[in-house]
Amino acid sequence: MSQALEPHATTAALQDAVRYALEEAARRGATEAEADASVGQGLGVTVRLGEVETTEYQRDRGLAVTVYFGKRKGAASTADLSGEAVRTSVEKACSIARYTAEDPYAGLVEPQALARDIPDLDLDHPWELAADAAIDIARRCERAGMSVDARITNSEGASVSTQRHTGVYGNSLGFLAGFCGTSHSVSCSLIAQQAGQMQRDYWFTAARDPLELESPEAVGIAAGRRACARLGSRKLTTRRAPVLFAPEMARGLVQHFIGAISGSSQYRKASFLLDAAGERVFPAFVRMSERPHIAKGLGSAPFDAEGAATRDRELIDGGILQGYVLGSYSARRLGLKTTGNAGGIHNLLVGSAAPRSPEALLREMGSGLWVTELMGQGVNGVTGDYSRGASGFWVEGGAIVHPVHEVTIAGNLRQLYQNIVALGEDVDVRGTIRCPSLLIGEMTIAGD
Repeated sequence: MSQALEPHATTAALQDAVRYALEEAARRGATEAEADASVGQGLGVTVRLGEVETTEYQRDRGLAVTVYFGKRKGAASTADLSGEAVRTSVEKACSIARYTAEDPYAGLVEPQALARDIPDLDLDHPWELAADAAIDIARRCERAGMSVDARITNSEGASVSTQRHTGVYGNSLGFLAGFCGTSHSVSCSLIAQQAGQMQRDYWFTAARDPLELESPEAVGIAAGRRACARLGSRKLTTRRAPVLFAPEMARGLVQHFIGAISGSSQYRKASFLLDAAGERVFPAFVRMSERPHIAKGLGSAPFDAEGAATRDRELIDGGILQGYVLGSYSARRLGLKTTGNAGGIHNLLVGSAAPRSPEALLREMGSGLWVTELMGQGVNGVTGDYSRGASGFWVEGGAIVHPVHEVTIAGNLRQLYQNIVALGEDVDVRGTIRCPSLLIGEMTIAGD
């Protein structure tokens, strides 16, 4: 079978498996059922100091089925897509459902929420990459980084990864659809040494389409320059000062926000933004928009994990929270409707009406800490208390003075969001959350 026909043949086989699971569930008396079948394949290599450390081929497949007997739910899964294995999984799910307690909120998504038109989002761009070619790319990446400066003395490795996933979802409401998607990346992590001090840093590129990746040499050079820039890092005395988050670090602040407004956090009353819909959570200039249908977007999807249509929506408009991130179950728990977010958010665009250049952000900060790396997991989703290890650069008069390490930045997320001063124009598109640099007026910086 030719490569061009393979994704269509795979999708058809997965549809057959899902269709059979749903038919078998109905035959066994289930009032509702849903099934999700997928196949994933990929290649990953890592090279360190020119030598191959790992070469990994991956091929996974599986089917998960959920059945409902009234408001009783059962679920089972299998990595075998044969008819017998699917039939056994459905039998197990039905058996489980008969012994579980009723949940008044259980069930499939409402029929009117299902996706009717499935747009082609141009997500499938296979990279025909043999292991030898991937190893060569990784070596080129690391070699370029090591050649940046004589102070780069070691490497944590350069990696190349290519993944392709095909998934099909169906339910007893008549929904049956699927699509293929790819993701590719090149990364490098290097170590620089000077006067007895060693510092590491990294860089990476990621995209659906391999033609849109940065060159391996560019990734290596960026990693090398970043590692050298951190040499001479110092600690700071404890103080309060403005903090500027680089885009890849600012994304984490937004992730905490998404977690707080997710349906599960809301109905469990485990959120520092509990019942905050309609409130001003950010300054008026901040806007957050979900755009699920961006062509080739890393977070793009034509429908969510329940088959609900994904749609453009504003999460933050004029700084005000417009609603929550909901699947059907959490929506019912809250007396609301699904927002098409079963499985998570899809391409969240973070920005403002007047974004600043990186240089302008440094000037606006004046004196403060520019954070380029975070460590630790010190975030309390219930209270919003935030404390993370950090490193980066100390800035005075809008100019970088020296690199900084071994400090802790702290505050409360609800207050930090309100204290955002400006957003950058340097949007990082290498993820589901597309976020620029973010300047906070003041945080506690704990050091010596």
